[in-house]
Amino acid sequence: MRTELPAVSPAVVAHAAGDLRLDDVALAAPAPDQAVVEVAFGGICGSDLHYWLHGAAGESVLKEPLVLGHEVVGTVVRAAADGSGPAPGTAVAVHPATPAPGAARYPEDRPNLSPGCTYLGSAARFPHTDGAFSRYVNLPTRMLRALPGDLDLRTAALIEPASVAWHAVARAGDVAGKTALVIGCGPIGALTVAVLKRAGARRIVAVDMHARPLEIAAAVGATDVLAAGETEAIAAVEADVVIESSGSHQGLASAIRGAVRGGTVVMVGLLPSGPQPVPVSLAITRELELLGSFRFNDEIDDVIAALADGSLEIGPVITHEYRVEQALEAFGVARNSAESGKVLLDFRPAGLPAEA
Repeated sequence: MRTELPAVSPAVVAHAAGDLRLDDVALAAPAPDQAVVEVAFGGICGSDLHYWLHGAAGESVLKEPLVLGHEVVGTVVRAAADGSGPAPGTAVAVHPATPAPGAARYPEDRPNLSPGCTYLGSAARFPHTDGAFSRYVNLPTRMLRALPGDLDLRTAALIEPASVAWHAVARAGDVAGKTALVIGCGPIGALTVAVLKRAGARRIVAVDMHARPLEIAAAVGATDVLAAGETEAIAAVEADVVIESSGSHQGLASAIRGAVRGGTVVMVGLLPSGPQPVPVSLAITRELELLGSFRFNDEIDDVIAALADGSLEIGPVITHEYRVEQALEAFGVARNSAESGKVLLDFRPAGLPAEA
C-alpha cells in the first residue's frame, strides 16, 4: 500500500546572503530509483552557515534559492519503484555525494575526487543540487545506508561528518600507538579525536581557541588539551600525526610546527582560496608529509558499523537541538563556535520538545 504524502514539505532554504527561510517546497514525484525519506534529524554544517551568512561557500555562489543540508538521517516511507534500496520503515543515513567524471583526470578508486561530483545542498553547479533539510525528500537509493534498529537516530545524525573525520584519519595511515595532534575542535575536529581514539592512538592532544570545544574533545577521547595561543606547548608535542581541522592558516602553521620530524599532517579544514602564509620551509626541512583530505568514500559504512558495535563514541559532540521551525535560531547558535558543537534540527512532525 502506497503511503499518502503531502503536496508540500517544510524545508530550510537559503535565498541569498543573510536570507534564510523555512519554505513550503513542493514534493515532486520520485524517480524510479528514488525512495521517499521522512527526515528525522539534520546537522548544521559549516557550508550551510556559509550559504546563509555569505551567499556562498568558497567558490560555490548562490544563483537561485537552495535547500540546504547534507547531514541527515530518517526513515524510508516509500520504497523506490524499481525495487532497489531499503523497504518502508527502514531507518537510513545518507551518503550525499554523486560521483561523476569530468574533464580532469582523477584516480578511479577515489570517487570523492571526481571532477563532476555533486553533493546535496551545494551551489557548486547550476542548477544547484538541493539538499535534504526538508521533512520529506526524494533520494536515490544508492545514497541510502540502512541503520541498525537499536541505533539512536539523534546520534546517527553525526554519521556524515564522522565519515569525513574517518577519511581524514585513514589518510594518515596506521595511528595505533602514536601521538596525534588535532588542531581545531569544532564538530569535525572533535569527531576526528573520537576516530583517533578508536583507531588506537596512544596520546591525542586537542587544540582550540575556546574552552567549550576543548571540553567536548576531552569527552570523546583527547588525553591533553591546549589553547591555540600556547604555541610553544603545541610545538613541543612532536606528534606523529597531525590533523588540521581549523581551516585557517594559523592552524596549519601550528600543525606544521607541532609535527615530529618525518611526521604526517592531514589537512581536512578547508582554507580560503588563494595563497596562504604558512611555514612551508619547516615542512621541507623536517620532511613532513602534507596530505589533503576531502569528504569521504565508503568510510560511511565503517562509521555505521563502529557506532553499532559501540567502539565509536561521538554523542558528546551534539550540544544543541532545535525544532525545524526554529531554524534561524539554530543557525545563530551553530555560528557561535565558542559555545556550540554540532547543532541538530529536528524535522519530525510530532517529535519531542527540542533541547537547546
